[in-house]
Amino acid sequence: MEQRNRKPSATVASIETEYVRSLRKKEIWRHKQKRRLQKRLIVYAVITFVVFGGLTNTFIQQKQTLSAKEAEKEKVLAQLSEVQEEQEMLKRQLVKLDDEEYIAKLARKEYFLSDKNEIIFSVPEKKKTDKKDDGKE
Repeated sequence: MEQRNRKPSATVASIETEYVRSLRKKEIWRHKQKRRLQKRLIVYAVITFVVFGGLTNTFIQQKQTLSAKEAEKEKVLAQLSEVQEEQEMLKRQLVKLDDEEYIAKLARKEYFLSDKNEIIFSVPEKKKTDKKDDGKE
């Protein structure tokens, strides 16, 4: 054991025996094995990093797409409620248009039609007056 810890001296020649050569070969082989292991671990680490990066990127894109779709859904639902309200109003108006009294009243109002012995007076609508002439600004 003590011989392994010693540093080889430049003045002392090493003995080239079969045993020493086999120890060197084993040491070189172990060193190569360590290098291969390090390379494999680095490759696995890079692959893992790429896979997690890809998964994270996919997750972020899906989340953005989902939020955009939810915003679009809210917008479309608002439009749907407006259209449904308009549809209900049109249905009520359609029911009213089936009533002949309502049609007669509407015709008299819009087209100034009259019944027998009825006189129509046209009253002008009131205009809005501006209050800028008060002198107060």
